[in-house]
Amino acid sequence: MKMESTNQNSSEHTSQAHNNISRILIRDFAKERITKVLQNCGIGTDGKNPWDILVHDERFYNRVLLKWTLGFGESYMDGWWDTDALDQLIYRLYMANAENRNNNLPGKIDMCKAKLINQQSKVRSQKVAHVHYDLGNEMYSKMLGHTMQYTCAYWKKAKTLDEAQENKLDLVCKKLHLQKGEKVLELGCGWGGFARFAAENYGVRVDAYNISKEQVEFARERNKGLPATIHLADYRDAKGTYDKVAAIGLCEHVGYKN
Repeated sequence: MKMESTNQNSSEHTSQAHNNISRILIRDFAKERITKVLQNCGIGTDGKNPWDILVHDERFYNRVLLKWTLGFGESYMDGWWDTDALDQLIYRLYMANAENRNNNLPGKIDMCKAKLINQQSKVRSQKVAHVHYDLGNEMYSKMLGHTMQYTCAYWKKAKTLDEAQENKLDLVCKKLHLQKGEKVLELGCGWGGFARFAAENYGVRVDAYNISKEQVEFARERNKGLPATIHLADYRDAKGTYDKVAAIGLCEHVGYKN
């Protein structure tokens, strides 16, 4: 019995040693791989240049190797690395097409899944809306300002966020060549900002679709008395004939198969 126990302990120690060696090899491979990718983008890991990365936690390399963009963001938030010029760092990564340089397997698997499987089904879209957009209108109002716009603002001749967002809405309306009396379909209406702006300033009627209960409640209240109908439904359920169609910031929720 004593010999069996000794053999078992020896086996466990051997297995543990193998696991430790495997972890070291993976860690060293990840560090070498990510360091090379960064160097090819003109980015160091010693912090000599303002845009260089200063690594505080060696787990950074593994995380970036496996998850790339998401790994970069998450490890930054966790304090695993830092930089003096985040904007210049991101610019260099983008211009050097760093994601393709990394050539990571998980990323390719995700790309294949996106092309082969409809990951944005109606059921999954509902889950995303609940987790992301139903967090509470009060919280978003503190982030987004009076216009409650969640997409990029247009800052030309604007001094405040609200002015820049109204410029954006006006630019969208002009690009659509909206004419008074037209019927407009909006796919994914957020908090109803575009519907309100278009109805008030261009005299159009708007049918808007959204699957976030919190956003729809807010949008309906906001558009009371205006020719704007806010539907709590998936954009794929929209029916009818329209003069113009707007989809502002919806593409990220559509998915390749749709």
